[in-house]
Amino acid sequence: MSRSALAIVLAAGDGTRMKSDKTKMLHEVAGRAMAAHVVDTVARSGVDETVLVVGRDGDKVAAACASADKTLRTFEQTERLGTAHAVLAAREAIAAGFDDLIVTYGDTPLITAETLGRARTALAERSDVVVIGFEAADPTGYGRLLVRDGALTAIREEKDASADERAVTLCNSGLMAINGRRALEFLDAIGNDNAKGEYYLTDVVEVALAKGGRASVVMADPQEVLGCNNRAELAELERIWQARRRRELMLSGVTMIAPETVFLSYDTEIGPDTVIEPNVWFGPGVRIAANVTIHAFSHIEGASVASGSQVGPFARLRPGAVLHDDAKVGNFCEVKNGDIGVGAKVNHLSYIGDASIGAKANIGAGTITCNYDGVNKARTTIGDNAFIGSNSALVAPVAIGNGAYVGSGSVITTDVPDNALAIARGRQENREGRAELIRARALAIKAAKQSKS
Repeated sequence: MSRSALAIVLAAGDGTRMKSDKTKMLHEVAGRAMAAHVVDTVARSGVDETVLVVGRDGDKVAAACASADKTLRTFEQTERLGTAHAVLAAREAIAAGFDDLIVTYGDTPLITAETLGRARTALAERSDVVVIGFEAADPTGYGRLLVRDGALTAIREEKDASADERAVTLCNSGLMAINGRRALEFLDAIGNDNAKGEYYLTDVVEVALAKGGRASVVMADPQEVLGCNNRAELAELERIWQARRRRELMLSGVTMIAPETVFLSYDTEIGPDTVIEPNVWFGPGVRIAANVTIHAFSHIEGASVASGSQVGPFARLRPGAVLHDDAKVGNFCEVKNGDIGVGAKVNHLSYIGDASIGAKANIGAGTITCNYDGVNKARTTIGDNAFIGSNSALVAPVAIGNGAYVGSGSVITTDVPDNALAIARGRQENREGRAELIRARALAIKAAKQSKS
């Protein structure tokens, strides 16, 4: 679109019904602050600039949203005098004279760029105010959009509506687009002659019409304009977001055996022909290539998994975990800041932390890389085709050479050369008949204790 546009995201609400020590704008959907979802959406919708109006926890809200738009500007609403007053906190940005002004809310994280685009199209078609509306099965509590001959004539709050107006099911989402060239003219004309003495953005419709402007409505899916006022509504937003994203991934070629049990983050990437078994959780920063199998009950965060790899079941990949092609991290294994080479296997019951494992190396069950001494962390390097026997402890910093073999039950504290065998464990001794003596002694002690009691 050739028209210039400014988006204002109103994120100054306290959210007292969230019963939280932090503003509701920081509460997360899919691992990302609600307000950041909105900032990201408006940034992707083709606007030229996005500004954020903040109040409580303003610095934290701005920081959370900055990752979604590096050029974001922030304005503070120092008094709570209504939604129009909040928009005017960004007066400096509005005064730059963009063609379009889009107003959104930081607690509506499901809004889509497509809907915002339709609102801008309506402005281009000579509307001065475009309200994003929706059809409600039960409109109770919502402001009604009154339309005559295709034009919006008013937004009527339920308490002020007549019986006929209350029967209207076309409702106001609160989101709108305004002719940017006339925005200050309209906003400055909004009064506060109401019970609360506040300046309501909804009054912009009547102001625009009184000044000879035109108003219209564009429709949205009711789900995408849902707001959030409490934890129950936050959970509903999460449910809808997850269902939407799962469907997108499945339509792109990802198999989910029980999709309702898979939980994704806002930035999860999964390639086609990947299979996700039930009860898998993806935290932020996960990249899964094509043709990967994620077995049930796995937990993945900040990790990258290459094609042909297998993860789980009951595996945990923590930040910095990298699996190269055809690698395997099996059941009850944990990898943190570990690089698992091509075709390498960490099959079961192992912890790999701060380590690099070479191609086709085999890590036996119960192996631990001892990476932390209580103060500092150190790295373990395991070469190509190395074999680490079960129940071994590799005390970092240490290097195991290419083709080296570590005997089961070893505690390795010094480097192992290429193709060497390392065994570091106490020599076994068998003492004939000693087991009987140990049992007799234990029984005597038990009998003595019972006699005293």
